[in-house]
Amino acid sequence: MRTLDSTTSLRIAVQKSGRLTDKTLNLLEGIGLKFDDYKRSLLVKCLNFDVELLLIRDDDIPEYVQDGVCDLGFVGANVVEEDQMDVEILRGLNYGVCRLSLAVPKDGDIKKPEDFAGKKIATSYPGITKRYFEKKGIDVKVITLSGSVEIAPRLEIADAICDLVSTGNTLKANGLDELINIFDSETQLIKTNKPLSEGKQQLIEKILQRIEGYQKAGKSRYIMMNAPQESVERIKEIIPSLKSPTVMPLADNGMVAIHTVVPLSTFWDVMERLKEAGATGIVMLPIESMIA
Repeated sequence: MRTLDSTTSLRIAVQKSGRLTDKTLNLLEGIGLKFDDYKRSLLVKCLNFDVELLLIRDDDIPEYVQDGVCDLGFVGANVVEEDQMDVEILRGLNYGVCRLSLAVPKDGDIKKPEDFAGKKIATSYPGITKRYFEKKGIDVKVITLSGSVEIAPRLEIADAICDLVSTGNTLKANGLDELINIFDSETQLIKTNKPLSEGKQQLIEKILQRIEGYQKAGKSRYIMMNAPQESVERIKEIIPSLKSPTVMPLADNGMVAIHTVVPLSTFWDVMERLKEAGATGIVMLPIESMIA
C-alpha cells in the first residue's frame, strides 16, 4: 500500500450512504482509483493514488471542505447552495440530478407565487426557500423539518412544502402537485479555498482530467465500419467525429475500414445515414475513457 504524504495526499469527502454514494464510488473506481472495502471504515486509503476518502453525512461535506478538513468533496448542489459555504465549485458531474420544488395540495388555493403570501411552508431547505421568497418580495413562514416533509400539509403543519423532486411520484402519492421549480441540482465536485500545496494541486488536476475523460467516454461510442473508397468523403461529412476518422485500406479492392468516435445521443441517426452512404458491418463499442 502506498504511504500517504500529508503535503501531497488528498482527502476527499464522500457521502457515507445515500443516493449519491454508489455513483460517486463508481466514478472514482472508473477513473482508476482502487480502494479496500470502504463499507467498513469512515476513512479509506486509496491503494494506487495519494488519496483517502472520508465517508460522512452529505450535509457535513461542505463544512468539512470549507474548513480544510477535506480538500475535495462530492456533494449535491442543493446542499452547497443551502449552506452557502466558502468553497469552490470545480464542476458539475451530471448525476444525482433532481430539483427543489414548491408543491401544494391538489385541491388547494395556491396556484402562483403570490398565493404563498402569509402561508406556512415546510422544508428541509429553509435557506434556499427563504431566499427565493425574499427575492420575490413575498412574506411567508418557513417551517424547518428534517424528514417526511411531504406529509406536512396532511398533518396541517404547513400549507405547502419545498422539497427535492426526482420523479414526482412521492408528491402524487401524498396528494401534492409540483407547482414551481426553484432550484436545479446535480452532484458537484467542490474544493476548499484553504491554501493547498503544489503537490495537491497537481493531484486535483489529474483527477479533473480523468473525470473529464471518463464522463466524455460515457457519452460516446467507438464505431468501426467498412465502406467503398468513393463513399469516404460523404461518410466524413456525416460523422460528428472529434477529429478526422481513421481510414485504412482493406484486402478487397476499393474497400476501406473506417474507425471513429461519435456521441451516443446521435449514434442511431448517424448509423442510418452511414448505411445510406454505403457503410456495412457497422460495429459499436463502449469506451472506458478519453483523453483529449
